[in-house]
Amino acid sequence: MRVLHVIPSLSPSQGGPSFALPAMARALRAQGMEVDVATTDDDGPGRRLSLGAGPVQREGFRVWAFPKQTEFYKVSLPLARWLNRHVRDYDLVHIHTVFSFATWAAARAAQRAGVPYLVRPLGVLNRWGMQQRRPWLKALSFRLLDKPLLDRAAGLHFTSTLEREEAAGLGLRTPARVLPLGLDLAEFEALPPATVFHEAFACTAGRPLALYLSRLDPKKNLEGLLEAWAQVPEPARLVIAGDGESAYAAGLRERAAALGLGDRVLWTGRLEGGLKRAALAAATLFVLPSRSENFGIALLEAMAAGLPCVSTPGVALAAEAEGAVRVVPAEAGPLAAALRELLGDADERARLATAARELARRKFTLLAMGRALKAWYEEVTHAPA
Repeated sequence: MRVLHVIPSLSPSQGGPSFALPAMARALRAQGMEVDVATTDDDGPGRRLSLGAGPVQREGFRVWAFPKQTEFYKVSLPLARWLNRHVRDYDLVHIHTVFSFATWAAARAAQRAGVPYLVRPLGVLNRWGMQQRRPWLKALSFRLLDKPLLDRAAGLHFTSTLEREEAAGLGLRTPARVLPLGLDLAEFEALPPATVFHEAFACTAGRPLALYLSRLDPKKNLEGLLEAWAQVPEPARLVIAGDGESAYAAGLRERAAALGLGDRVLWTGRLEGGLKRAALAAATLFVLPSRSENFGIALLEAMAAGLPCVSTPGVALAAEAEGAVRVVPAEAGPLAAALRELLGDADERARLATAARELARRKFTLLAMGRALKAWYEEVTHAPA
């Protein structure tokens, strides 16, 4: 079976989806499927990835990247033309996100060619996604463009029960399925020495570390985390590893300074590869305080690495990991209490770490994701098993 995945951006600046999709492609390749990905050259506002002309081979699948013409909706006319010419080459199209030109172009091309398509909304249909960032425009776009293409899809792919429940009030008629993401767990079970991180950031050596490893974005509730950290005593340090829009990141730093946090917060920028995994090895605990996450890939990575984790009810994975993740309200007070308690209780940290790793191994592997996707694809296309 030949499957085409379409996503507006594979830039690391876009957070979890840019890491989840390649993992999904690898999982499908392991199931014997031929996988291509079509995207744009987006690398965040005003930036472009340099991917070269034609398809780029990545870990057993091909990536076709086309230039974007606008930041808004990431319009790419070359992507639309390519989809119109080539969508018939595939048995199924799996589209990732809504409110994007790439989504509209892929769905329209698939409809005209009679190719079934699935849509993974990436959380933008939940309450937070619909109410934030131009809600009036989203409401108009949803009614005129997005709901019609979703209603014609062969299925909606939600990665958590919470995501499906929050989208239920939108009146969509399309069959929905919850199919969680998976990871290559080996990458997080064999971590580099913690000293690799300490050598890169000498101020962290010998101190308890609370690690935040995700994008800097308003929905992540970093303001609440900073207020909570102001209630956590020395000598612990908060490591904020991620980047985001420059004005927002600058505002967070100003907020930290106003709270008197000074050098008690380390801003590393986005970490990748070995240094990212070394940060997980060095951390005493992990914290993801988001108000809305349709899954929470960063949390899953920390769980797979065997870290005790603190998160909030808006993070869908945390809501499904009761007993393996400390889940507390997103307000500063409960966050601070949980962080103080875990930093001072090695036994509870060990219990949570073991439970988190075991849950990741049991439910969130590449093998499980690949098998479930293959079965769904065959059901949709009526291909023989």
